[in-house]
Amino acid sequence: MALLHHEVRGSRRPTRWGATDEEVAELFPHAEVVPEGKRSRTTAVTIDATPEQVWPWLVQMGWDRGGWYSWDLLDNRGRRSAQAVHPEWQDVAIGDQLKFCALGRVVDAYRVVVIEPNRFFGLYGYTTYGGRWLDPNEPRPPSYMEGLWGFWLKELADGRTRLVIGGYQAFRPRWVERFVASWLWILVAWPMQARMMAVLKRTVERTNRASGLTVTNQDRRPTGSQKLSA
Repeated sequence: MALLHHEVRGSRRPTRWGATDEEVAELFPHAEVVPEGKRSRTTAVTIDATPEQVWPWLVQMGWDRGGWYSWDLLDNRGRRSAQAVHPEWQDVAIGDQLKFCALGRVVDAYRVVVIEPNRFFGLYGYTTYGGRWLDPNEPRPPSYMEGLWGFWLKELADGRTRLVIGGYQAFRPRWVERFVASWLWILVAWPMQARMMAVLKRTVERTNRASGLTVTNQDRRPTGSQKLSA
């Protein structure tokens, strides 16, 4: 989903689901993860919860973990994505490999590349079109796909969270990039990511209400950040 880019003429909503002009135009974090990458699509949603309350749902994503909060029949083999925060899935680390289920087959999806608690969670992919992982320290081959799928948590003045999803990607050869961006975003990535944002918002807010939690303005400082070394 992160490896898809460019505008599709005449279809404003799918290219920027929920994102404002400012969110589309502003610099998205960690462009350095994909050195030759272009900015990917930006989508966003406001969640009635603090960044600290949203963060645990993000770090437990993955096939053998909390799922992807999207169309579970397509990417989680029909198993329902998590409806609660699971302590056993919170210890994610840089370099961890996350999986998803595609066409009935469990495959490596992304590696965790950036962890900035309560602020930014970055997932990275760099493979051949056949799915073989490549070494980012080696020269780029003629044919590959590379991308950062980033989840940016921005605290609003009232304590709620603006979740902005975007990133950077590169496809080689370049004609593949034009094809993927023009067609696969609309047909595959946009429905999956739009569903993810809607499910995350609904599930986080419902869980908070059931637990009696409310959004409060208080001093919240990140506990540090980590990043995968090249």
